Amino acid sequence: MNRDQAHFLLLNIGHLLDHLFVLVFATVAALQLSIQWGVDYATLVTYATPGFVAFGVFSLPAGWLADRWSREGMMIVFYFGIGITAILTGFAENPTQVAIGLVGVGMFAAIYHPVGLAIVTAKWKNAGMRIAVNGVWGNLGVASAALLTGFLIDVAGWRAAYWVPGGFSVLVGVVYLAVRRDAIGEKEAAPAKPVSADPSLQGDGAYRALLLRISAIVFVTTAFASMIFQSTTFALPKVFAERMQGLAEQMSGVAEGFGYADFGIASIIGATTAVVFIVASGAQLVVGRALDRYGARPVFLTVSGMQITFFLLMPGLNDGLALAAAIGFMLGAFGQVPINDFLISRLAAGPNRARIYGVRFVLAFLSMAIALQLVAVVHRNWGFDTLFYLLCGCAAVVFLAVWQLPRKMPQPGG
Repeated sequence: MNRDQAHFLLLNIGHLLDHLFVLVFATVAALQLSIQWGVDYATLVTYATPGFVAFGVFSLPAGWLADRWSREGMMIVFYFGIGITAILTGFAENPTQVAIGLVGVGMFAAIYHPVGLAIVTAKWKNAGMRIAVNGVWGNLGVASAALLTGFLIDVAGWRAAYWVPGGFSVLVGVVYLAVRRDAIGEKEAAPAKPVSADPSLQGDGAYRALLLRISAIVFVTTAFASMIFQSTTFALPKVFAERMQGLAEQMSGVAEGFGYADFGIASIIGATTAVVFIVASGAQLVVGRALDRYGARPVFLTVSGMQITFFLLMPGLNDGLALAAAIGFMLGAFGQVPINDFLISRLAAGPNRARIYGVRFVLAFLSMAIALQLVAVVHRNWGFDTLFYLLCGCAAVVFLAVWQLPRKMPQPGG
């Protein structure tokens, strides 16, 4: 493996760790802390909210610092910072201390998306496929959060779910520093002005109007698609804990029969959630290839239509049918992740790319904080069936917004 390949691999591992750390608490709260600390699930979710606000708010200064100082330097800060704060979070003795720890995790987690994605889209060609591959690694982080946390709860307790990946992140930071030390301080040259794919849009006024139109669509779809993604990825362990007890007990019995006595209900729920996320993450590879070949509009319409369909099917389902429907709407949720990033890569000027991604992720992760409150309030008062209907409405808004995208998109100029 050459240094260039190692660089891309380390960036992908960073995306995995980023999503893993911010979702460890989702499984810990659903399967352990609500019992151990005697605090109901909805209340625990509120303690996680400040961390997700930090995850969004600090994306903008992270992008600004990366453009003004060094993207590679900010990535090194990311690995060490998120690893150390995760380890400290594992020592929490009450919900307030967990909330403080999660704010620290969120602050450092905010670095990855505006900075890591700016590096990926600036350095390598075939942006759609590169973003998709990087996105799959992020989705594996989502899956790993459920799988690893469920397993560690059964064998070592919930604290290990922060200590183990925290130590690993610090080690990755050491490797990243060794590989990219010489690149700290490098600046990206400004590319030529993007050129419109449509000759009728060559005039500056028409081009600016097109950019404003696409930008508005990107912000609307980012907000509502993020609500969908964050609500489903955070709530799915709890959804399965409620709706798959029968299947989980059967699978646990089978595992015990084969001598895996430690593989209890928490491990089964975590593993099942992970399987759904892993299967759904494959959609990003398909989407990445389709973006490079067909463009954003038809691909985005397809994945948002898939979400609408399976959210409508999910209410009332349990065990195997619930699992099948969850795979369906998660394929749509994961599949849409690279599309807005692809659109930004078509429009964003190189030297400002990290800041533009920062604005996009401020919006995305503030939507995440709202999504957590939505999950808590809806679960407490009406249950998850109502949540699925609300998310179906969000998917419908995305579909209508995407319908307004132009059929011919601007092409990057360099």
